[in-house]
Amino acid sequence: MNRKLVAAAAGALLAPVLVVVSPAGIASAHGYVNSPASRQAQCAQGTVPCGDIKYEPQSVEGPKGLKSCDGGNEKYAELNDNGKGWRASPVGTTATFTWTFTARHRTTNFEYWIGGDKVADISGNNEQPPETLSHQVNLSGHPGRQTVLAVWNIADTTNAFYSCTDLQVG
Repeated sequence: MNRKLVAAAAGALLAPVLVVVSPAGIASAHGYVNSPASRQAQCAQGTVPCGDIKYEPQSVEGPKGLKSCDGGNEKYAELNDNGKGWRASPVGTTATFTWTFTARHRTTNFEYWIGGDKVADISGNNEQPPETLSHQVNLSGHPGRQTVLAVWNIADTTNAFYSCTDLQVG
C-alpha cells in the first residue's frame, strides 16, 4: 500500500515538470480558406476522402515563399494531388475568398496565385485579423478550371499558411 502511495505522489509531482520540459507540439490552430471550399475545407466537410487534414484544416503551415497546396508539409501532401476529385466552385471573373482563423497572427499580407501569376496581394497592415475575413479577387484573364493558391503571410513568425481552392472561372 505504501508503494502505491509513493508512486502516486511521484507521478503527481512529475506531471507538471514533464509538461514544461516536453517539446512543444504543433499548434492545432491557425487559418484556411473555407469559402469557396478550399481543398482542406472539402476534406473537413467529407466532400473528398482525406487523411489527417480533415481533422485540422487550419494547420497547413510552412515557410514563406512556397507555391504548394501542402505548404511543404509532407503530412498534407494529398492536397497537391490534382487527381483526387476536388470539386470546383463556379465563380464569375471575381471571387470572394473567406478565411477562417483559429489563431489570429499579426498579418503581413495575403497573396493569391494562379500558377505563376500573382492575381492579388492584400496588405494585412501588421494587424490581427478578425475570426473571419473576406477578400474579393479579380480572376479575369484566367477562365476555365483553375486552382487558386491563397497564402496568409503572418508577421510574427517566418511561416505562412497555405490554402488551395479549385474554381470554375467564367
